[in-house]
Amino acid sequence: MMKTNTRGGLALISAATLALTLGCSSLKTPATADVAVSNAAVANAAGAGGAQYAPLEMTAAREKLALANQAMLAKDYKLAIEMANQAQADAKLAQSKASSVKAQAAADVLQEDIRVLREELNRPR
Repeated sequence: MMKTNTRGGLALISAATLALTLGCSSLKTPATADVAVSNAAVANAAGAGGAQYAPLEMTAAREKLALANQAMLAKDYKLAIEMANQAQADAKLAQSKASSVKAQAAADVLQEDIRVLREELNRPR
């Protein structure tokens, strides 16, 4: 009977240790993934012209990504996830603003082309 209780206790301790280990590693893994996704989002926004068309948002994204990386080094995974998510949101906003400005510029060019064509069509011959 004593062996059963000891085995049950050991099994319980082993299960608790495994749960704590998995819990800690699962907190780190999403933090690593979140930081990696945010890093890609910042790079995509920069490639889309975010620094030129949305400099405030790009600066915020880069600063928050740096904070996320610092939190990772400090093993503060909760803060790393939070900063990474905020960096990703800022990067997406910068990319959207850049895309919007580019689309508006293309629309303006098209409108000007249409105006010139109308003038040509309406000009007496």
